[in-house]
Amino acid sequence: MGNKENCVGQSVCSYEETMEALSSLITRRTRGDGSNRVGKFGLMFKYVKVLGLEDDLPKLKVIHIAGTKGKEYVTEDLPMPTLFQFLSLLAFKIFISEKVDVAILEVGLGGKLDSTNVVKEPVVCGITSLGMDHMEILGDTLGKIASEKAGIFKPQVPAFTVPQLSEAMDVLQERASELMSSLEIALPLDPENLNGMKLGLAGDHQFINAGLAVALCRCWLQKTGHSEVFHTNGKLLPEAFLKGLSTAALPGRAQIVHDKSVKSDKSSKSEENTYGDLIFYLDGAHSPESMEACARWFSRAVSENKYANKGEKDGEFVRSEKIQYDCKNSDGSDKISKQILLFNCMEVRDPQQLLPQLFHTCASHGVHFSKAIFVPSISTYHKVDSGSSAIPIDTSKDVSWQATLQRTWERIIHGKDAISNGSLKTENTLKLPSNGFAHGKFSQKCNFEEKQFNCSAIIPSLPLTIKWLRDCAKENPSIRVQFLQNGDALHAIKNGDALNSHPKPA
Repeated sequence: MGNKENCVGQSVCSYEETMEALSSLITRRTRGDGSNRVGKFGLMFKYVKVLGLEDDLPKLKVIHIAGTKGKEYVTEDLPMPTLFQFLSLLAFKIFISEKVDVAILEVGLGGKLDSTNVVKEPVVCGITSLGMDHMEILGDTLGKIASEKAGIFKPQVPAFTVPQLSEAMDVLQERASELMSSLEIALPLDPENLNGMKLGLAGDHQFINAGLAVALCRCWLQKTGHSEVFHTNGKLLPEAFLKGLSTAALPGRAQIVHDKSVKSDKSSKSEENTYGDLIFYLDGAHSPESMEACARWFSRAVSENKYANKGEKDGEFVRSEKIQYDCKNSDGSDKISKQILLFNCMEVRDPQQLLPQLFHTCASHGVHFSKAIFVPSISTYHKVDSGSSAIPIDTSKDVSWQATLQRTWERIIHGKDAISNGSLKTENTLKLPSNGFAHGKFSQKCNFEEKQFNCSAIIPSLPLTIKWLRDCAKENPSIRVQFLQNGDALHAIKNGDALNSHPKPA
């Protein structure tokens, strides 16, 4: 388990040691390999008992949520928990020890057999918008997926959901009826109820989530004897609700990060101004529905460039609805904005459903990617320091799946008949593109016979990609690189501090 042993037995571990220890719990099996989900779920009850949480867990006041988007005691019969099982157990331990007023638990995957479903008597349950995702595990129809999600419903425990397609809603209502549990539909939040404030989380779909959040919180207050908190005049929400909704932030969801390391090795202000800009737009979208929402958010965010947000600091996480960018340099000259996509998805997903959705939605809003980069996900913690040395290219890494993603993208750009399956050779795509790569336009012609593809590239690692982007920004002062990273490629940045030396939560 790498450096994990260095952390065992210590009362305090460094951030790096902790991340390396956690990454060692990531299973190397693919999600569709038929692993015994029932058996894995059964282990959670054993873990709870071994950790001495069996008596205290039922006392925890829980709001349980499902949506589309989870050692000293190790024996032969009780193996190490997987990463999500471990994090669930850690959360239970902390919540119980700290005697929290309420614990909000979101499932990792599914619902019925999810690690969080060892909670048998939550205060209230909620199910967000459902879509076609994780079909290799949850089922190939919306009804089957809804059945898995409804597995968090408990007898006579109130439940809420949002407007769903009838195929999903029928299943949810049937399951709630079987359990004699009330199921109410929470309508999207009316912006007029926000008293002029904006939601902290970007995207129109967040009004749906906000409506569900308000319904769940109101139910919890009523069931725990705090209903007076919700007494307000008219349609306005309580002040505490308004504060929560307007300041809510979720790293890795519609998140914008200004990369500060581009300027880190220059001491003179005049020298700093010779650099271009590098802005990361992070979103973990990996289903058709979420890809469309991500594309709408990204298109709006990159277009909001008339006014500068004077309170923003380089490198800090900021909410997209709050951020607007100045399109002028300090000397008054315009910067040329270039949009670049970084994408990866697991092989169980269908890129022909995901990439066209992203491309066409962005294009309909006037946003076109100069380039697309396809990078394998990393399953272990990796920290990219601002002053890190050159990272060697690992030509032994298997990027055959990334070549498939690249072919899909090139077909979108050039037409489905332009690229044959043999047109892209993996070994020819592992060369790091020149910094001029970021300047190109789709009007540039690709030379398929010589395997030259101006619209996309494969880079064998995320750290190498980030270094390349920073070099591009440093060497091109007239360029503002707006870099959208989504799909499963995001997890490496979200789970490891791949952008800044010290993570700064929103």
